[in-house]
Amino acid sequence: MTDPTSTLPEAQLPEPVEMFLAHLELEKGYSSATVEAYAKDVLQFESLLARQDLSLAEPADVTRRHVQQFLADLHRQGMSKSSMGRKLSSLRSFFRFCARMRLVASLPTEGISNPKTEKRHPGILNVDQVFAVLAAPPKTREAEKLRTSPPSPRPEKTQVAHAQGGNAEESALESARERAVQARDICLAEFLYGSGLRVSEALALNAGRLSPDSEAVRIMGKGGKERLAPLTDTAREALPTWLALRPELAAPGERALFVGARGKRLNRREAQRIIEGLCRRAGLPQPVSPHGLRHSFATHLLEAGADLRSVQELMGHSRLTTTQRYTHLNLAHLMAVYDKAHPKAKE
Repeated sequence: MTDPTSTLPEAQLPEPVEMFLAHLELEKGYSSATVEAYAKDVLQFESLLARQDLSLAEPADVTRRHVQQFLADLHRQGMSKSSMGRKLSSLRSFFRFCARMRLVASLPTEGISNPKTEKRHPGILNVDQVFAVLAAPPKTREAEKLRTSPPSPRPEKTQVAHAQGGNAEESALESARERAVQARDICLAEFLYGSGLRVSEALALNAGRLSPDSEAVRIMGKGGKERLAPLTDTAREALPTWLALRPELAAPGERALFVGARGKRLNRREAQRIIEGLCRRAGLPQPVSPHGLRHSFATHLLEAGADLRSVQELMGHSRLTTTQRYTHLNLAHLMAVYDKAHPKAKE
């Protein structure tokens, strides 16, 4: 098993925690990122127990009061209710596992409710805004300099001539890289919106599994579940353009479809900056996250009349209830149209 806490500070994992994490990875098929998130939550609870000379090495010693204490500590630290709820959910899963392994006789999480959170609809774009993002003007080195740098003194003609001669090859290389960056950014946005991919799913794709004439991509989703995600016509145009320019950015031997500035697989933070940059250059009042494009994908399908089951399959949701939250957004859209258009609605 790969160590899910490899990016964490040095920590000794109690044996029940090691068994739990192995269960999540090997039996449940959870991704390494998901297993790591569980590990962080459980180890945070372990640190609270350590201050009281307790440990999850003996989970039967943990009581409901300890779990309540943990939540109270998180609240005092100013943690959001949704994050507290996630950590409580991790503890529930851990102690249910312990119960199955007969390590505890009762669940210390029993009867503890999740903190109440406000229902928030995911940030989405309307269709015109999405089209503006996908047609955003390229981000050039020169434009970025003009935006961030103060005016510089006008150089002498001899200096200009020297610079033009000496840097012609460097400028051509930089121009090719700028085209590659723009092609990558648009292709990524097309995959997130046109195919409704999670950002983790898009970033996990490898270039060797796709050809310029691909009509769909095979996705390994949450819980190791595979699905086929169709590509839109515009995504099928963006993909070969990016594949042709990808060697300008990719490091030798790199398998990832989407690569970052150093030629390695693009990470979530870089993907976030890319989508935010496209939103800014499209003139949107505020940017959305990569997940916002996925939310927009589902909402626009429902607004266009797609049935809920089909959207569930396309999104890769295990439960229909997860997809159903988009029906609230769709209903809000329909009610807005009704209020605006129906002659009796304003009475």
